[in-house]
Amino acid sequence: MKASEISVGQTFEKVVVEDLKRTQLVMYSGTSGDYNPLHTDDLYCKEAAGYPGVFAHGMLTMGMTGTLVTDLFGAENVRKYGVRFTNQVWPGDTLTATATVQEIRDEDGRAVAEIGIETTNQDGKTVVLGSATGLLEA
Repeated sequence: MKASEISVGQTFEKVVVEDLKRTQLVMYSGTSGDYNPLHTDDLYCKEAAGYPGVFAHGMLTMGMTGTLVTDLFGAENVRKYGVRFTNQVWPGDTLTATATVQEIRDEDGRAVAEIGIETTNQDGKTVVLGSATGLLEA
């Protein structure tokens, strides 16, 4: 993103997943090597853990949210990205990430933007809160 195209307070929004499928959870388990039964085994979730069923890996949710960050800055310009997970993400959820520009500053002769990030589900419930820093194009 160009420095001339962004201002403090500006927001950007992206649907990062629509109708999350169980298949996506299985694919992420295989890719990450994280086969925790909370993400793969409905029976375990219901009987042993007290959940209604499997739910998404936090890092999968972070990765999906991160697509908004890379869309804004370009992957090569992201300098920092971090989140905290606030609620589970369930199969069937649709997630929307919103980035709000909090600060634009000069850093070693380059324009840098700080953004706050919130990802919500289709019911408006926050599932991720975070922030990112990215270099802006001249």
